[in-house]
Amino acid sequence: QVQLVESGGGLVQPGGSLTLSCAASGFTSRYYAIGWFRQAPGKGREGVSCISTRDGRTSYADSVKGRFTVSRDSAKNTLYLQMNSLKPEDTGVYICGLSGPFSSAPPLCPGPVDYWGQGTQVTVSS
Repeated sequence: QVQLVESGGGLVQPGGSLTLSCAASGFTSRYYAIGWFRQAPGKGREGVSCISTRDGRTSYADSVKGRFTVSRDSAKNTLYLQMNSLKPEDTGVYICGLSGPFSSAPPLCPGPVDYWGQGTQVTVSS
């Protein structure tokens, strides 16, 4: 059974930093796509960032480019999101999403997502 467990959220002041983690387990295929999504209060879920499990290419939403960095530790099956220069509009539940398995050459970003984590709350406020 695939499980995605996020951690690292919290309350931070504008301009601060947080690092989120997503520990994946129960997925045996090497070909999958994984990324971060977020859902702000009263808004729909949006893609934030993803990283290719094939070649390490990354993708970011325009709103977070230059401030967020996604990375992955394949040995630990863990996805990270380093968030710097946080803004109040970054507030929301950050959720890890995974799609797969693929027979080969997984896409850069997951979609449609087959598995979701439970999310971790990030609140940016003074």
